[in-house]
Amino acid sequence: MNIGLDMMGGDFSPLEAVKGVQLYLQQSHAPATLWLVGDENQIRPLLVEHGIDAASVQVVHAPQVIEMNEHPTKALKEKQQSSIAIGFGLLAKNKMDAFISAGNTGAMLVGAHYSLKPIEGIQRPTISTVIPKENGKTGVLLDVGLNADCKPENLNQFAILGSLYAQHILGIDQPRVGLLNIGEEEGKGNLLAQATYPLLKENQQINFIGNIEGRDLLIDKADVMVCEGFTGNVILKLAESLFDISRQHKVDSAYFDRFDFEYYGGTPLLGVTKPVIIGHGISRGKSFLNMIKLAQKMLETDLLGKMKESFLS
Repeated sequence: MNIGLDMMGGDFSPLEAVKGVQLYLQQSHAPATLWLVGDENQIRPLLVEHGIDAASVQVVHAPQVIEMNEHPTKALKEKQQSSIAIGFGLLAKNKMDAFISAGNTGAMLVGAHYSLKPIEGIQRPTISTVIPKENGKTGVLLDVGLNADCKPENLNQFAILGSLYAQHILGIDQPRVGLLNIGEEEGKGNLLAQATYPLLKENQQINFIGNIEGRDLLIDKADVMVCEGFTGNVILKLAESLFDISRQHKVDSAYFDRFDFEYYGGTPLLGVTKPVIIGHGISRGKSFLNMIKLAQKMLETDLLGKMKESFLS
C-alpha cells in the first residue's frame, strides 16, 4: 500500500506534514509506504530532526510549489514539476494508491479530473464533510462545495456514495439518508429538491428516510445528508465558525471540540477511481496524521471497489 503526501501543500508545510508523518509512523503497527513529494532539500533535514528513518519513506523531489492564490489550471500546466502535479502523475501511473494534499484545493480538483477517471457511471464526483452529532455519533454531508449547481440525478448518486462512505469508513450499518430541505413533507422545497425526492424514494441502494431540515443536521436523525454544493458549503463554513467562536469564548465543551477540522483530517473526493484527500490550508501535524489514516482505511476497506460495484448497472 503506497500513500502519497504533498509535503509542500498548506501554510505550515513541510514542517507540519513531517510531524504528521512522524505521528503516523509512531502509531501504526503496519504502516503503509509513504511517498513524500516535495522539495527534497527542505524535507530531508526535517526527517532527520524528527527522528524519521529515511529508509522508512520514499522521498520524491518536486522543486516547484503551487501557491494557494494561483489559478489551478494555469498553475498545473505551467508547474509540471510541482508537488501536486508530480503526485498526480505518480497516482495515474499506479506508483501510488492514494494522494493527499493540504495545498491549493482547486489544483487538487483539477489534477484529479485530468489524472483520474470518474468511476464508470458517476456523472460528477463530490466532496463531503463529517458532521458531529450531539449524541456523540457522526454523520456525513455532501456535496460541500464541488458542485454548486446540481441535477436531481447528481444528488441521487451523492446519496449512494455517501451511504457507502458512512457504512465502510464511519462504521454505520444501513445509514439513513435524508434530503436537506426547508420542510419535512414530500413536495416541499425548490425544483431541485422536489425532483430529487422521488429518485431517492425509489432508490433501492439506500435507506431513504425523507426530507430533513437544517435543525436536524446536528441531531441523530440522518446519517447521510444530501444537498447541492452551494448549500453544503454554507453549512461547512458555518460549522467552522461555530468552532472558532467556541474557542474565542473559551467554551469548554467536548461536543464543540469535535468541530475541529484536525479531528477528521481532510475531505475525500468521492467518485474517482483512487482515494484523493484534500486538507485544510492551515493543517498541522494531527491533520496530516488523520488524512493518512483515512487514506489507509479507504484502501483497506476497498471503498472505491465497492463504489464501482454499486454503479455497474
